[in-house]
Amino acid sequence: MKKTFLLLFLSSWLFASTLHLATSTNPSRLNPILATDSSSAEIAGYIFNGLVKYDKDANKIISDLAEKFYFVDDKTLVFELRKNVKWHDGAAFSAKDVLFTYQTLISDKISSPYSSGFRFVKSVKILNPYKIQVNYKEPYFKALETWMMGILPEHILKDEQNMMSSKFNTKPIGTGPYKLEQLEHSKNIILAAFDEYFEGRPRIDKISFHIIADATTRFLMLKSSQLDIGSVEPMAYERQLKEEFFEKFKIYEKISLAYTYLGFNLRLEKFKDARVRKALSLAIDRQEIIDILFFNHASACSGPFLPGSAAFNESVKVPTQDIQEALRLLKEAGYDEENPFSFEIVTSNSSSIRPYAAQILQHQLKRAGVVVTLRVMEWQAFLNMVVFPHKFDAVLLGWSLSPTPDPYVFWHSDSDKKGSFNLVGYNNPKMDKLIEESQSIIDRELLAKKWQKMFKMITDDNPYLFLYIPNSITAVDKDIKNIKPALGGIWHNYITWEK
Repeated sequence: MKKTFLLLFLSSWLFASTLHLATSTNPSRLNPILATDSSSAEIAGYIFNGLVKYDKDANKIISDLAEKFYFVDDKTLVFELRKNVKWHDGAAFSAKDVLFTYQTLISDKISSPYSSGFRFVKSVKILNPYKIQVNYKEPYFKALETWMMGILPEHILKDEQNMMSSKFNTKPIGTGPYKLEQLEHSKNIILAAFDEYFEGRPRIDKISFHIIADATTRFLMLKSSQLDIGSVEPMAYERQLKEEFFEKFKIYEKISLAYTYLGFNLRLEKFKDARVRKALSLAIDRQEIIDILFFNHASACSGPFLPGSAAFNESVKVPTQDIQEALRLLKEAGYDEENPFSFEIVTSNSSSIRPYAAQILQHQLKRAGVVVTLRVMEWQAFLNMVVFPHKFDAVLLGWSLSPTPDPYVFWHSDSDKKGSFNLVGYNNPKMDKLIEESQSIIDRELLAKKWQKMFKMITDDNPYLFLYIPNSITAVDKDIKNIKPALGGIWHNYITWEK
């Protein structure tokens, strides 16, 4: 009997299927309410579920932990929860977990930019173990999207004294399709399929995230089939891939739901002058950056909301480089050859392209007499020592955005605090008023007009230099079966993939 069991164990171990992926940085916290960096958020997404989620085309909200959801009126939302959901430790999921997550998010025990999404909630009531009622102070246009937030286990965390430094952040227990099996910082993170996942056990047994900071190393691992899926930079795609690569991998390309920007620290005196910010914008040739770095696999970014969304303002055009006007504005602001405007751009090596983009910006701005110094840092150090403490002149960063934007998170003065996403300290009373007016509008046509007005106001103020929207180029090993591309990407049905 023991021999039979051992053979079965060895057989399952030897033939376990593993999906090999790469992430550029160590995740900081695998806790959905604290996951503010892309690596943490990506991995936590496999471990936790929200009450709802986007469909495969990222334009409709569908069930997740909630089996049904509906509005009783404009200010009352009801979720009927699934009854067959278990946590990774075997405990049953219930309404207590939803209430606990909400109470944690609004408490003073944590500092999370996601808390702002719940600012209009008046109360959360448990109607029965599998039914929750959310009452809002006023109608809120993102009432449903808010509950895409990963839900936490009340039975594990109810007595936690310090959520920010909890062991849970590196040993999470979720309801998701995969559970954490191994976490080795700077080496490997392994997730194992959760046998009792409510939508059915994932068909791929394990997901192995290789932590590789260097983009060249990630690319070489992909080429040598040590990774099953990986991003391909445009230069590599155009210049370094041979026919045998395309025999092994299938390419999926689409515009990404993200943009890269140069953000100024508006708390500093040097950036408070609107003429300076406009001059810096006019000194930049965005198309030149795209031509050099992307080979037509990107488009110039004209503002804070993505093309194709209801918030996009088509009347706002990408600024055209005008060195003479930039020089005139700088001179008007008190800067010339003898007293040049100077500042430092800080970025991270987690992106292979941004350090090069910083060099191009440095060169372009030099044409307008601007002296730029550069600093490239490791991702976690960049976040913890520069970005969140607001210790920078300018940062070269990017945002991934929801199809339904929430301008409050990035552009309202209330979000100008450490740990929140108004990183540059943008404070405009007119913008605050527009945002506040928009939050209770549920008429999508009227809301779109407000967003488009915000779009123009932000671009006129130049708190950022909006630079480019890259295409997402993903190479997928052809041995992976059941991939069904959709407008939202390829990941919507990953639990049915086979390898």
